[in-house]
Formats: sequence, structure tokens, C-alpha cells
Amino acid sequence: MELAHSLLLNEEACNQLGEVQKAEFIFDWLRYLEKLLLATSRSDVREKQKTLVEQLLSLLNSSPGPPTRKLLAKNLAILYSIGDTFSVYETIDKCNDLIRSKDDSPSYLPTKLAAVVCLGSLYKKLGRILGNTFTDTVGNILKAMKSAESQGRYEIMLSLQSILSGLGAAAVPCHRDIYKAARSCLTDRSMAVRCAAAKCLLELQNEAIFMWSTDLDSVATLCFKSFEGSNYDVRISVSRLLGTVLAKAIISKYPGTASRQSIRRVSLEEVLDLLGTGFLRGSSGFLRASGDMLKGTSSVSRDVRVGITQAYVVFVSTLGGAWLEKNFAAFLSHILSLVSQSHPKATQTQIDAVCSRRCVSFILRATVGGLLGEKAQIAAAKDICQAIWKLKKVVDAVMSDSNLETRLGSTDIAASQHMLVCALQELGNLIYSLGTTAAPLLQDSSAGILDSVVSVTLHPSVSVRLAAAWCLHCIAVALPSYLTPLLDRCLEKLTILRSSPEAVTGFSFAVAALLGAVKHCPLGIPHGKGKIIMTLAEDLLCSAAQNSRLSAQRTQAGWLLIAALMTLGPAFVSHHLARVLLLWKCVFPVSPKDLETEKSRGDSFTWQVTLEGRAGALSAVKSFVSHCGDLLTEEVIQHLLPPLPCAVDLLTQLSSILKTYGSSLKTPSVVYRQRLYELLILLPPETYEGDLCAILKELAADLTAPDIQVAASTFLLPPLCHQDDLLILSPLLQETDHRFIEEQLLLGNGIACGSLEYDPYSIYEKDVEGDSVPKPLPPTLSVISSAVKLFGVVCAHVGETQRLLILEQLLDSIKHTKGARQQVVQLHVVSSVSSFLKDVAISKGHLGPEEMRRPVLALLMGALESPNPLLRCAAAAAWARLAQVVNDGVFTAALAQVSFDKLKSARDAVTRTGHSLALGSLHRYLGGISSSQHLNSCVGILYTLSQDSTSPDVQTWALHSLSLIIDSAGPLFYTHVEPTLSLIIMLLLNVPTTHAEVHQSLGRCLNALITTLGPELQGNSTYISALRTSCLLGCAVMQDNPDCLVQAQAISCLQQLHMFAPRHVNLSSLVSCLCVNLCSPYLLLRRAVLACLRQLVQREAAEVSEHAVMLAKDSRKVLTLDANIREVGLEGALLTLLDRETDQKLCCDIKETLNHMLTSMAVDKLSFWLKLCKDVLAASADFTAVTCVDTMQEEEGDKGDDASVLTTRNDGRPHPFTNPRWATRVFAAECVCRIIYQCENAHSAHFDIALAQEMKKRDSRNDFLVLHLADLIRMAFMAATDHSDQLRLSGLETLLVVIRQFATIPEPEFPGHVILEQYQANVGAALRPAFTSETPPDVTAKACQVCSAWIASGVVSDLNDLRRVHQLLVSSLTKIQVGKEALSHLYNESTSTMEILAVLKAWAEVYIIAVERCKNHKQPSKTTASSEECVRNGSISSDGLLDLVHTDLGTLSRLWLAALQDFALLTLPSEFASQLPVEGGAFYTAETSENAKLHYYHSWALILHATALWLTSTGFVVADPDEGAPNLSRPVTPTSMCQGSSSEATVKSPEDVYTERFHLILGISVEFLCSLRSDATMESITACLHALQALLDVPWPRSKIGSDQELGIELLNVLHRVILTRESPSIQLASLEVVRQIICAAQEHVKEKRRSAEVDDGAAEKETLPEFGEGKDTGGLVPGKSLVFATLELCVCILVRQLPELNPKLTGSPGVKGAKPQMLSEDGSRLVSAALVILSELPAVCSPEGSISVLPTILYLTIGVLRETAVKLPGGQLSSTVAASLQALKGILSSPMARAEKSRAAWTDLLRSALTTVLDCWDPDGTHQELDEVSLLTAVTVFILSTCPEVTTISCLQKRCIEKFKATLGINDPMVQIKTYQLLLSIFQYPNPMVSYPYIYSLVSPILEKLQEIDKRKPEDTTELQIFQEGIKVLEALVAIAEEQHRSQLVACLLPILISFLLDENALGSATSIMRNLHDFALQKLMQIGPQYSSVFKSVMASSPPLKARLEAAIKGNQESVKVKIPTSKHTKNSGKNLSIQLKTNFL
Repeated sequence: MELAHSLLLNEEACNQLGEVQKAEFIFDWLRYLEKLLLATSRSDVREKQKTLVEQLLSLLNSSPGPPTRKLLAKNLAILYSIGDTFSVYETIDKCNDLIRSKDDSPSYLPTKLAAVVCLGSLYKKLGRILGNTFTDTVGNILKAMKSAESQGRYEIMLSLQSILSGLGAAAVPCHRDIYKAARSCLTDRSMAVRCAAAKCLLELQNEAIFMWSTDLDSVATLCFKSFEGSNYDVRISVSRLLGTVLAKAIISKYPGTASRQSIRRVSLEEVLDLLGTGFLRGSSGFLRASGDMLKGTSSVSRDVRVGITQAYVVFVSTLGGAWLEKNFAAFLSHILSLVSQSHPKATQTQIDAVCSRRCVSFILRATVGGLLGEKAQIAAAKDICQAIWKLKKVVDAVMSDSNLETRLGSTDIAASQHMLVCALQELGNLIYSLGTTAAPLLQDSSAGILDSVVSVTLHPSVSVRLAAAWCLHCIAVALPSYLTPLLDRCLEKLTILRSSPEAVTGFSFAVAALLGAVKHCPLGIPHGKGKIIMTLAEDLLCSAAQNSRLSAQRTQAGWLLIAALMTLGPAFVSHHLARVLLLWKCVFPVSPKDLETEKSRGDSFTWQVTLEGRAGALSAVKSFVSHCGDLLTEEVIQHLLPPLPCAVDLLTQLSSILKTYGSSLKTPSVVYRQRLYELLILLPPETYEGDLCAILKELAADLTAPDIQVAASTFLLPPLCHQDDLLILSPLLQETDHRFIEEQLLLGNGIACGSLEYDPYSIYEKDVEGDSVPKPLPPTLSVISSAVKLFGVVCAHVGETQRLLILEQLLDSIKHTKGARQQVVQLHVVSSVSSFLKDVAISKGHLGPEEMRRPVLALLMGALESPNPLLRCAAAAAWARLAQVVNDGVFTAALAQVSFDKLKSARDAVTRTGHSLALGSLHRYLGGISSSQHLNSCVGILYTLSQDSTSPDVQTWALHSLSLIIDSAGPLFYTHVEPTLSLIIMLLLNVPTTHAEVHQSLGRCLNALITTLGPELQGNSTYISALRTSCLLGCAVMQDNPDCLVQAQAISCLQQLHMFAPRHVNLSSLVSCLCVNLCSPYLLLRRAVLACLRQLVQREAAEVSEHAVMLAKDSRKVLTLDANIREVGLEGALLTLLDRETDQKLCCDIKETLNHMLTSMAVDKLSFWLKLCKDVLAASADFTAVTCVDTMQEEEGDKGDDASVLTTRNDGRPHPFTNPRWATRVFAAECVCRIIYQCENAHSAHFDIALAQEMKKRDSRNDFLVLHLADLIRMAFMAATDHSDQLRLSGLETLLVVIRQFATIPEPEFPGHVILEQYQANVGAALRPAFTSETPPDVTAKACQVCSAWIASGVVSDLNDLRRVHQLLVSSLTKIQVGKEALSHLYNESTSTMEILAVLKAWAEVYIIAVERCKNHKQPSKTTASSEECVRNGSISSDGLLDLVHTDLGTLSRLWLAALQDFALLTLPSEFASQLPVEGGAFYTAETSENAKLHYYHSWALILHATALWLTSTGFVVADPDEGAPNLSRPVTPTSMCQGSSSEATVKSPEDVYTERFHLILGISVEFLCSLRSDATMESITACLHALQALLDVPWPRSKIGSDQELGIELLNVLHRVILTRESPSIQLASLEVVRQIICAAQEHVKEKRRSAEVDDGAAEKETLPEFGEGKDTGGLVPGKSLVFATLELCVCILVRQLPELNPKLTGSPGVKGAKPQMLSEDGSRLVSAALVILSELPAVCSPEGSISVLPTILYLTIGVLRETAVKLPGGQLSSTVAASLQALKGILSSPMARAEKSRAAWTDLLRSALTTVLDCWDPDGTHQELDEVSLLTAVTVFILSTCPEVTTISCLQKRCIEKFKATLGINDPMVQIKTYQLLLSIFQYPNPMVSYPYIYSLVSPILEKLQEIDKRKPEDTTELQIFQEGIKVLEALVAIAEEQHRSQLVACLLPILISFLLDENALGSATSIMRNLHDFALQKLMQIGPQYSSVFKSVMASSPPLKARLEAAIKGNQESVKVKIPTSKHTKNSGKNLSIQLKTNFL
């Protein structure tokens, strides 16, 4: 293929190829040429132009295929437009000659067509340059058209379109001729020609004025005719033409055409009348129509009506939204008049009426719903409401007429009914789509919307009553706050007007519809409504018999209410279940005998009522089974079953009842059947086992019954076919934007579309398709579809003999009928058998014995050859399912053989299509047939069939089947890939574009092939790259196809290719293709575009976005986009599309695509994204409605600021987004939050204003989020104050995110302030509206969360400013204090629970923060007493926040405790349900407890923390103020607790109250932490642990825990579990803190016991004292019973997790040295340190014996940590873990147990061993060189100083210690030496000489040597100086300690060293700073020593004159400077010294 890439065609290479490759080669060259020509310079093109033209013309003569000729023509045109044009006339003449040629052979046809296409292309590109040649050309083409076949006519029309578009106004002379020709083509047999003609005329009307003036009527009539017998594409094209022409006729009034006076003015009325006439009378001329009207036969065919409906929509869309807004009233009245009775044609029969109503609804939905913004929609709703009032007045006038006769016969009522239905449905849809933004509309009393809808509920026509009920349903879903009031209103009317039949049905419909709305309203309805409705329903049913005029209506109403009530779910229904079951039982006779007697009694009317009642009861039970599955227990099923046999009995009797009582029972009996079938489908077949045979007989009779005349296959079969197979059938089965009206064409003319009046019970069901009305089919049809489903279930469960009989019977019934009847029966039977096979296959059942196969096979064989394509499709699926069920290879092979034989012999298209699909289905259902021979024969046959150009249908089906085989054969297909691919390419290049369905199948094959090749497509071998090129070529051909579905296939193929071989797909051309089709009118194409985009942006969002913008700027490609990518980029275009799109799946894809783009690009294109979101949010911010910031509390200065917040932009620039809907704005607000989260993970400057500004200065392209803070606040504000509740929620969420992310950022210009502070007015203004009384509870709850976050964030430091927001919380608190009853009765009780808890949680958060701030402010160290004091007295000057909370704390604490009590009750396991309070808790009712649980789960944790803090602040000491019990003034200890309790009365003592509260908090915490659910948030766990910490901060709870050993162990085990299951360091640390407090509590308890024992037994001997603490006298710790053991487990868990080397199992034996020591992470170090603190506290909890048992473990762990983490750090620091282990070691060693007599000996032994272990860490072989000597030496020192002397004075240990010190002194590292000196100093100063003297004796001389060495060497740097200083200090200390007689020797040693460092005055000047410091230091020391030891000093001086001289010189030289310098140097030295010793002093 590389050879094809040149400017001239490589003819040599081309001629060597075979036929298919040659075509491929040429096409590839032409594709390349098109790109090349545009990129080549003019001169180069001219050079080769002649050769190129010749080559192209020679290709023209070689019969090119459709795509090739199109490209060829395009290239010729481009060539001439770039190069010279002089030879163009020759080319045109050549083309004209080719067209004139008399050769009519099929082989010459492609050349003629190519010539036609070339002419079109040339004129389009070159236009007027070609002068007057066009008249001849057009004449020639038109002449050729007379003899052309359909393909020719198609190409000629398109060519003429191109010519017209190129010439523009210059073509006027030919307009009439072209118009005539196109007219005839518009009604052509071939649909493709009609489409082409419509396109041609659409082009013509741009210039041909006559089309929209004088000839307007004839154009319209022509279009109407064209609609007759049209398909979907024709309707789209022609409606576009008609709509555009009519719109042009109206627009053209405006000046500009004034010069041509002859133009007839056309008014809007005339245009609408023209369309209306077509809609009502169809395409027959007026004369013919009137003749037919007299006979009363004519009915407009549906396709004409649907076409005109689409034309209406195009007409209005062309004129635009603004026009519609102006003229809406006129338009509405015209549209509604289409279904008024003044035009009886449209509503002649029920069927016609339903279809016409659909059309009208579609027109309104597409125009009002699609073109108008929200404000205009509200105005439109008012207009619709006016129309409803007018129509109602007419009805009222008639109804008040006293004469009954005229009343019932009046045409007026009938006239108005359909208009009302359409108006009500549109009103409902409008309000539904407006959501809560419609609130102002309903509050507007002048419009009176609710009144009008409610009043129409009494209309005499059922369909109007139903439509009104549905409208109420929509209102309730859109505005949940209206649900309960509407329900009350309707229930009240129903009770008052129960004697009017209309009112009973009308209002029962309304109540049912409103109940159906509840599941769409998360806030629900009050629980009590269920009871009212149930009572009313019972009442209606019981009173039905009292008045025969009302019995039918009351019966229906009663059961309808019960059935609707069931949709509310188990919580509502469980209370009324017994009554429902009783009613169900009573509605059927008890035994068959009673049924017999019933039959003989009664008349037609009573039977009608009875059947109505029983059908209703069946409906109610069906509703119960489908909505309340949880209540279907065994017991309930037993109650449900008894009436079933009787119901089935009645079913079998129905036909005889019908015979007896006449045909008036026909409809009720059909409805009864359907209801029973529907119920049985839902119940498990085992429940009606006894009746299976009877049911089966009835089903068989129904399916073969004679009363249905038309075979309505489209509602029965699609569910039984495979979804993918439906694509090859009618395009109507595919999803389109016009599905709503196109559906009626599917069903065929004799069948009604679905409509609500066919089944009122569907009004409460879940709506199937978004917001549209339920559309149940007529009972006669729906009973068949239920029967088909049930047959499948029943037949799969009866015995095999029975099964065989019934199948035989069905087969016979087909044979015994003829003609159309036979088709109907065959359809039903095949559907049932398919359904049966499907059920058996799904349940993995068996068909039964072999003879069962025969009837099934015979049936399916017949169906596979049926003329109905849908039936063939279903039969093919069943054929494969049969093979699947039989599951026998031989049988499967036999089935395939049958199809092979048929395909070889049959010649008719029907058989060939059916059997080819059967082959594909077999492969699909059996997962690819494994034998390759089988595959070969299948593929061979399908190849042949797919080339049968005589029948496009056969090609389509064969190719579709081939695609299934490719899909299911997998790797087996590899051998066929190449031939299949070349077949596909050959067909793509040769099949005419008019056969779009063949191309669609080819696309599916190509897609399957690409999937099969998969990632191999990335390969580079020639074979693979050839395949890849062919795939890309195939995609290119399909992209150029005019059919949208083929283009969609091309896009999905490219998407697959991009997934497998991304480098080889040209992204820019793919993206441009996607952008062009983004707004395509075809739904499936838009879906394909978005699916592809979604995939592309996951990998390459930035590239996709850039390509789109480049494309938009590149003017050569005309973008037909309504979405202006140029301004707002692809992202903006997608947002615009999201706003207009109604298809749910598409909207979902758009959102995902935008989310992917945002994730990968938002940070880099920050301003762009924020501007997009801001534009969307601001576009419709209707600021008049926003409650302005109330300026009452504000100073003047703030006002201007707030006003500016609320003004919209007035910079006249047109807005990129016009009136986006609320859903789009919600999405934009969510995007803002996502952008903030994205920035969180990016550069830190996004949240640091100083850094951001600095980086912005450096490079202006830098962009950071913090610089856009004002915008973020503004967007959040706009959203939070909107009308739409969802948007308010999103806005508040955004505000919350902004506060949390930006709260701590300081404001650089005003130190001490934060950046958010300037926006406090905005925050207040955004929150205030959420606290008004009419705000829904979910918005208020969210606002509370924002309030608490704002207060807690600490942004506002001034209390007065804070009070504004605080006031909002206070108001909520007063609102909720009344409890659960107080809050609104509009919603379910659980919503008030939600609101109360939200308020309490918000207060809790504020309180927690207030207490924390107060603690931090008081003092950094945590001494609890003082912070308790300050909380208790509430006297915080530092932080007024606590004062603010303090005033309400009493109320709050009460409510918090109540909430916690509720939560505790709700979390009890289900077995305690019986013990729960009947009326519910403080804030929830018993009925709504399930819903309430969720709200408690969200808020309990913070409330718990706050309550714990409050209890702590009272210290558990102050009881309720009125009791003031003096005995509690001191913390209660276990000993004082026992006394005096018996004398207490039943009144709870404060003690009991506190115990209860304590256990409540503890219980909730333990319950939660015990069983952490996977969804438990970090926030809850942390809050829970903090609550426990707060609780244990005070003595009283500690004493409770301390005295209850089991409780402590329980808590420790729970915490151990938390630590095991949660990885978060913060949670683990918090848990450890609680553990530490528990151990403290235990320690306190042991101390208290020992103290009181001593007090009590003071006189007794010490020996007899019992042992307190764990381990008692034995020292045994029992796991599970021991607190210490539990703590050890937990600490070991923490330590081993951080330092696995501590685990002896891991490292072999305990003594083995691990790897080299390591630094832990910061979190790890914290955890280890915390664990060590706990370990060191443990011995204090034990008895002396107990302490002996735990000591080894504790020491092992502590020393282990030391060993594993003793890393050398720079500057000789100790790592934090080493510091902690030394601290712990010190704690352990100085434990009193080491000195207690019972344990002293054992401790001494153990401690000696521990010291040995430490000493062993220095191993002689040096493997552990990395250990830090300082750490180990410090540890040794701790041992020496902290233990009893006998531990370390044992000679062997002492020797080793001294050795270590000596060795360390010898190390050259200065830092080590400094530390060693410091440690030695502390040992030398130890008071006990037994310990210190041996060290002094051994180490003094080495120290002196060291110092003298320094003396000789002179120090170089500060560290050496420091070493010297430390050494001197040691000697000084020694001098101080030494006995008198030795002191003089020591001083004598010290003085020479000091003096040697003194400098004389000459040397002092030139000395280095170090030497000078040394000099100062020495001098200072000498000055101190001289006076102290004067005698020694003098004698030394006397004995050594040089020393004396030196000293004197130095003193003299330094006299002046000493005064100044000594203090300063001393100062600096000291600070250095302090630093270096700081760590050491902590441990020693």
C-alpha cells in the first residue's frame, strides 16, 4: 500500500494486482491524493495536472464503485480549484458525453454514475467560474434521468443538489426544471431517491423564491404524498424540507425581499392551517377527501401523520426558541385543535385518537421541552393552564345542563377530552423537567395550576381523569413539598364526593398516581397516610354494594388504592398486611361448589362488578409481591395461596359465563385473565402446582383464540430475539429521538399504541422511560404477551407427557387455520415456544424425551420460512436455544445440516435469510462450534450468500450471521481473517450506498474482525500491517457513507482499532469526524460518537481537546455544529449538548467524558474550566429571586461589597450558554468540587496565596486555584441560593469544600488573618435562605453542616461577626427542641430525624472545636484539671467560641444524650426488637426506624465525642444543679462507692445517672469498634476514640474502669482489633492513647487499694498485707482474664508491625542479631514511642510476683527497639524511638518493684541479664558496626544510674561497662567523644561511691591523656573545642568530688592544661577565633579555680615559673577585652552546651 502514496497513480504497481486489491489500491491512492493536493504548492500541481487529469478520467471509465467515484469526483474538483481551469470544460464535456451514451448495459452503469457525480462535484467546488455551461449540463442530466433506474435517479438528485449549492443565485434559469424533476422523485418507489430529492429541494429553496411563496401549497401537498409508505429516513428528510420551507415563508416577510413586490405574504395562520390540513386529511387532495368523508371511510395513514408531526417540530425549531416564546399561545391553540372533535378524522376511533394524541404530545415536548429555557417554560406552563381552564369551562357549562339527554350525548365533552389529555400531559412533563425551579409557578395564585388540574380530575372522560392524575404525579415528583398536601387534598375530596362516580374514579386515580410518586421523592410522606388510605380503601370496598350506580367505580377505586399503597414498600405495608390478606381471602368464593352457585345467580352487571373486583384484587396482590418481597415469608405465602385455585377455576369458567351473560363482559374477562397471568408469572410455580394443567389449557386456548385479527409481532417478539439481531430488521426497532411517535408505525395500522386508559393500574408503576407517561397496550394485546410469558414458565414445569400433548395441540392449531388467522396463531405459538425454550435454557433444564423435539422442530422450521422478518429472527434464536437445551453434539450438527441443505437448494430470499441467521445463532448460543470443518462450511455458504447482489436482504442477513460467527469462533477464525476482510472491502467498495442495511452489516463484520484480531493489530509484520490498512480503509469507506448508522459503525470500528493499535489511528481526523457528528439528528450516531470520545479522553484528553479546537479554527471544514467549539472548546460543546440531550444513556456518557477530561486537564487549564462552570452557573442565575444579604447586621462599609456579590455581569457580550437547565447547572457545581479535589493532589501553590502570586509574577502562564477564590465563592453562592433544591445542595457542598480547603490559608497582606475572612458576608448570605421555614429538610441539614464547618474553621476571629452564622444554628436548635413531632408534616418522619440530627451534629462539631481551642490556648501541656476548670466556669477570655456554645449547653447535652440513647436502641440486634419502646425514641418513630437508622449512622460519632467532652468538663462530679449532692464533691473511689447505697430511695442517685451515662458512651463505642463495618468512616472511628480519651481524662470514669477488670480487658481487646484492621496511623495512635489511659486507671486503682489497705490495717504487720495488682501471689497472668496480658498483646502487635525483627520467630532464636538498624517513618516512630510508654507503665499495675513475670518481655521489647533503631544521626542526636526506649527503660529500672522485698532478687537477676544484652550489642566481630555507640552507652549509663547498686556493681558487668567507656573514648568521632564525656560526668557525680569510684579510677587517666593530646595538637574546629571543654568539666567535677588529700594532685594536673591554652597579647591579635575562644575559656576557668583552691594554686604556680609568667602575660594582655568578652562568650557557650545535653537529661 505504500506504493499508493504518491501524487501520480503508480500504474505499474496497480496493474500487477488482482481485482479486489486493485480497487483497494486505487481507493487508497485517491484518499492520499486528496490530502496531498491540499498540501502541495500550486506550481507543483500545475506541472503534473495534465497527467493527473488523464489518470483520473481513465479511472472514471473503469466502472468505479460508489465510494471510489465520490472520491474521484472530489479530487478532480480540488485539482481544478488549485491548478489551471482551462481544461475543465473538456472534462465537463467528457462527462456529459458519458451520460448521453446509449450503452444501457449494467457494466457501463458505474461509469455513467461516476460522470454524474463528477459534474456535481465540479460545479459545487468551482461554481460560477464555469460560466454558462451549467444550462446544458443540467438539461443533459435531467434528460438522462427520464430513462435512469433508481440508482441513477438517486445520484442525479444529489448531483443537482451539488450544482445548486455551487452556483447559488446564478442557477435561477434552471430552477423550474429541477423543481419539476425533483417533484417526481419525491414520490419515487425507491426510498433513497425520495431522500435525495428532499435534499435537492432543500438546496433549491435557498434561492427559488417560488417554493415558499406561490408554490407553497403544492410543495406541502407534495411532501404529504411523499410521506405515504415512507420509511424513517424519508420522514426525517422530507419533514426537514417541509418544515424549513414553511419557516422560510414566514421569515421572508422581513425587509430584504421588498424589491420583488410579487411575493405573496404568508401568515402564520395559513402555514399552520396548511400543516393541520395535512395532519387531518393526509395527502389526498381536498376534493377526493371530501368525497371519502361523506362515505366515512378515509383515515389518514399513520406514516403521513408521523411525517407531518416531525415537520411541525422542524418548522418551530427553524424559527427558534425566541419566536416560539412570542407566538406560543397561537401555536398551542392550533396544536391542541388537531385533536379536537371539530376534526373528527383525527379522533374517529379510539385507536386514531390515541395515535393523534401521541403526535400532539410529541410536537409539544420537542418544541416546548427542547427549545425553551426555564423562564420561557414557566410562561408556557401558564399558557397551557389557561387552555385547560377554558376547556374546563365548556365542560362545566354542559355538565350543569339539567337535561340528562343533552348532557350525555354532548359532543362538547368528547371534543374537549383529547385536547385536555394532551394539555395535561405536557403540563406534567414541563413541571417534571423544571423540577424545584417550578416552585414560583405553583406559588403564583393567578395561574392557579393546582386548582385547574385538581378540578379537571372530575371530567366525565376517563382518559382526562387519568391524565390529570398523571399530571399531579409529575408535579409531586418535581416538587416533593407538594406531595403530602396534594395527597391530603385528593383524599379529602374522595371522602366528601364519594357519591359521584367521576369523583371516586378521578380522585382514586390521583391518589394512586401520587403514591407512585413517593418512590421518586427521597423525603417520602408521613407514615400515618398509609393508615388513612387503607381505611378509605376498605370503606370503598365495603360500601360498593350499597349503591349499584357506584359499585363498579368504588370497587375499582378500593383495589387501586390498595395496589398503589403496596408500592410504598415493606415499612408502610407491614402494618396493614393482615387486613389486605383478609380482603383478598374474601373476594373469591371458598370452594368450587360456591363458584358453581355463583354462576347460576346474578346478571351481567353483577358479574361485571365481580370481575372488576377480582381483577383489582389480583392486581393488588401482584403489586404486593413485586414491591414487598421482604414480607413474603412462608407464613404470608400460606395466606396468599388458598384463593388461587378458585381464581384459576374462575378462569376456566369464563367462556361459559361469557356465553350466558353476553358480550358486555368481554373486556372485564380479558382484564381478569391478564391480571391473573401477571400474578402467576411473579409467583414461584411450586405455589400453584395443582393447577398447572388447567392453566396450560387456558393459555393454549388464549394463544390460538380467534378474536385477534392482526399479527402484532412487534410487541411480542423483540424480547425473545437477541438485541443485536433486531438491528438487521426495521430501523424503527432501533432507538431514535422519534421513538415516541414512530412506535405507532411499528405496530401496524389496525393496532392501538399504548395509552394510559387501557390500564389505569399502570399509573403507579415505575415509569419505564424517564419522564414519559406509562403506555400500557390494550388488554387484548397485553393478555397475549402475559400469556406467552406464563406459558414459558408453566410449560417448563408440567410433566413431560402433558408437555408433548400441548405442543402437538399448538402445532395442529396452526395447520387448521388459514390466511391472516394462521399468521396470528403462528406468531403466538412461536412466541410461546420461544419463551418456553428460553426459560428451560436459563434454568438449565431438559426438554424431555426425543419425541418432544419433533413438534418443536416443525414449528420452528415453519417460522424460519415465514414472510415476517421478525418472526424469522425469533425463530432463529429459538432454533439455537433448542440446540442449547438438548445439549447433544449430534443433534446440533443435524440442525446445522438442515440449514446447509436449505441454503443450498432454496432460491427465495425468505428461506435464505432465515436459515443463514439460524447458523449464526447456533454459533452464538453454543459458544462457537469447535470443529473447524463445520466452521469452514458455514463461512463458505455465508460468503456466497453475502455476494448475492440481486437481494440486499439476503446479503444483510448473511453478513450479520457471519459477524456472529466471527464473534463466537474466536481464535479458530484466524485462518479466515484475510479472505473475510477482502470480501468485506470488496463489498464496501461495490455495494450501492442506497443499500444502507448491507453496509451496516458489513460494519458489524468489520467490528467483529477487529475484535478477533485484538492487540495483534499492533504488530509490524507485513501480513498484519496489510490487515490493518484494510481495516482502516474499510472504516474510511464507511465514514463517507451518507447513512448515519453506517457512520456510527465506522466510528465504533475506529474506536476498537484505537483501543488495540492506538498509534495507527489518525487521531485528528477521528476527532474531527466525532466533532462534526456531535449534534447529529440521529441518536445512535450521537451515542457512537460519545462512546468513542469517552474512550479517547481516558488516554489522551489533552490531544483530543486540542484537535477539536484546531478543527474549529480551520475554516476549510465547515462545522455544522450548533455547539461552538471555537469559543468554548470541546468541553463547552459537550456541556451544551448535555443541556439539550434527553437520552439518559447519552447524558451519562457525556458526564463521564467530561469527568475524564476534567481529571486529566483541569489543573493545567484551570481558568478555562472554572470559566466554563461559572458561565453555566451564572447564565441563569436569576438574581431577583435571591434573598439579598440582609444588611440589618452589617456596617455601612460592607454594603457595597455584598451588592457586588449579587449583581450579574452586564458586559453586553453574548453568553456562551443560554439558559442551561438546572440539571446542567448541578453538574457544573459538581465539576467545581472535582476541580478543587484535583488541585489538592497537584502543586502546593494551589492552596498558598503568597507562593501562587510569586509564581504568577515569575511566569504569567502559571495559574493557581487560590487566585480564583472569589470565583469559587461566587459560584457556590449562586448555586446555594437558586430555586432548584438539587442545585442548592450542590452549592452548599461546594461551599463546604471551599471552606475546608481554604480555611487555613493566611492572608499575606494582613498578618494574623486568613484569606477567607473577607468573604464572610457571602457565606452568611448563602446560608441564610437554607434556614427559612419552607426549605426542605435535606437542604437545611446540609446547611447545618456548612455552618458548623464555617464556625469550626476558625476563619472568623471576631465574635460579633461569628454571631450571624451562629444565630442560624441557634434558630435551628429552638426549632428542633420540641422533638420529632414538631417538624414539618410534609415529609416522612425520618426526615425530621435527619434534620434534628444534622443540627445536633453541627453543634457537636462546634463544641468539640471550642473545647480543643480552649485547651490549646490554656497551655500546651495537657493537664486536664485546669482545662476542665475553664470549661466548667465558662470564663474563657481567650476564646469566646466556648462562651457562645455555653449558653445552650444545657439543652444540647440533654438532646445529645437522647440522640445517643436512640442510636443505642437502634443498633441492638434484631432479636431484641420486642424490647424496644413501642412509640419509638426521642427523635424517631417506631415505624420509620429503618430509615432513621441511616441518619443516626451519619451523625452519632461527633455527638458521642461532644457528649463525652461535656461529661468530662463536669468531671462527673457536678450532678444536676438542683440536687447539689455534697457527697460527690470528691471523685468517687471504689471504697466510698459501697457505702450508703442501700439507703437511697428509688429516685436515681446522681451516681446512678452518671453510671448510666458512662455505660451508654462506653457501650456505643465498644459496639461500634467491635464490629467495624467496611463503610465505617475514618471520621467516626477517630471521633469514637477521642470520646473514649475524653472520658478517661477524668478521675471518676477512670476509677470505674480501674475497678472493673473485665471491662478494661474488653476495651483493650476491642482496641487491639481496631489496630489490626485499620492501617491509618492516626487511628492507631488514638487507640494507643486510650490504652495508656486504661493502664493509668488500673495503676490508680491498685494505688488506691494499697493506700486504703494501709489505712485500714495500719496496726497489723506489713507481712500480712494482701498483694494488690495483677499476678497476686503466684505471678501467673491468665490470657483473657489479665489486663496486663491484653496490653502486652496489643503493644507487641504495634511493635512487630513496625519492626518485624523483634519477632523471635522471624529471626530464629531471640539472641540472633537482625539486620542493620533502621530509621522508622515519622508515624512509625510515634506509634513505637507510644507503645513503649505503655510498656514502661505496666509493672506498676502488677503485684511484685506479677511484675517478675512480665519484666522479661518488657525488657526484651524495649531493648529490642533500642537495638533495631539505634541509627547514627548527624550531630550525635538520638532518633525519637531510641529516645523513647531510653525513657521507658528509665521508667522500668526505677520502678518500686525493683526495690520491693518480694521481687528484689528476681528483678536484680533480670536487670543484670538485660544489661548484658545491651553490652552484647557491641559484638567484637563488628557485624553491627552501624549501631550508634552513643545510644548504647546512654542505655548503659541509664542502667548504672537508675538501678539498685547491686545490679551493676557485680564485677564482671562493671568491667565490661568500663571497657565500653574506654573503647568509646578511643573513637575518633568528635560527637561520640563529647557525648561520652557528658555521660561520664553524670556517672562520676553519682552519690553512691560504690557505683562511681570504679569508673573514676579506671577512666581518669585516659581522659587526662586525651586532654593533653589536644593540648599538644591545638584544636582546629568548634567540635574539638567542645570536646576540650567537656573534658575540662569532667575534671572539674572530679576535683569537686575528690577527697581532700587527693584534690591537690588533681588541680595540679588541671592547671598546666588550662594555662597551656592561654595566649599573650601579641598572639591574641593574630589568633583564630577557635584559639581565642579557647583562651577565653581557659582564662575564665583559671579565674574560678584560683580563688576556690588558693593554696594548691599558689604552690603549683610557685613550682613552675614558666606557667606563672604565661598566666600573667595573658591576664595583662586580656585585661580590657575580658570585661566585654567573658559574658558574651559565656552566653554563647552555654546555649551550645544546653543544646547538646538536652536529650541526655531527659533520661538520666
